[in-house]
Amino acid sequence: MPVIRRLARALRTDQSGLAMTEFALALPLVLTLGLMGLETANRALVQMQVSQLAVQIADNASRIGETSVLEDQKIYEFDINDLFYGAHLQSGKGVDLFEHGRVILSSQEVVPGTEEDQYIHWQRCMGKKRVGSSYGVEGDGLRSRRFKGMGPRGEEVLAFKDGAVMFVEIAYDYQPIIGQPFGLGGDQVVRAVASFTVRTDRDLTQIYQRDSGDPDPVANCDVYGGSGYKDGAN
Repeated sequence: MPVIRRLARALRTDQSGLAMTEFALALPLVLTLGLMGLETANRALVQMQVSQLAVQIADNASRIGETSVLEDQKIYEFDINDLFYGAHLQSGKGVDLFEHGRVILSSQEVVPGTEEDQYIHWQRCMGKKRVGSSYGVEGDGLRSRRFKGMGPRGEEVLAFKDGAVMFVEIAYDYQPIIGQPFGLGGDQVVRAVASFTVRTDRDLTQIYQRDSGDPDPVANCDVYGGSGYKDGAN
C-alpha cells in the first residue's frame, strides 16, 4: 500500500506532460479554425477573380468591332468567341471558369421606333453550369413595356438611343480547396455582374459572320458546354 500511495502522490504532483496534453486537446480546434480561415480567404479571392472577369468581359465587349471611318462598326460572332477565349485565359486552370460556371453576355438597347424603351437585343453564353440570366432573356422588352432594364431592382442599367450597354452575368460553382466540412456552408455559387456602355458608333442591326460560307460557331444560350479551349490553345 505505501508503494501505491507514493505512486499516486507522484502522479498527482507530476506536471511534466501537461503541455503535451493541453496541445493534444487544443489541436483539433486550432486546426479546424485554421482550415476554415484558409477556406474563407480562398472564397474571397475567387469572388474577386470572378468579379474582375465580369468587368473584363463587359469592358472588352463594349470595345469590339470592325474599325471603319465610313460606317458604324460591325461586330462578328468571331469577336464574341474571342471575348470568351480571353476570359478562359484570364481565369486560368485554378478557376476554370467555363468548366464550373457560366457567362451570359447581353446587349441591352432601346426598342427601335421609341425614345427610351429598353429591350434585350441579343444574348451569348458559354459554360457548363445550367443557369439562366437573372435579369431577362433575349427579346425581353419587345412585347412588354414593363421591362425596365437589366440589373437588380432599382439599379437597372439604361441604354441610350442608338447606343447599347454590354451587360455580363457570371455564375460560378465555388470549388473548395479543402472540402465542404471546412467550408462556409450555404450557397456555394459565386455571382458577379458588370456593365459597360458601348464606346463607339456600333452597327446594332445584328451580329455578323465573317464568312457566310464558313460561319464561326455561335455561343447560343440554349447550349451548355465547356469552351473547348485546352492548355491555352483554341
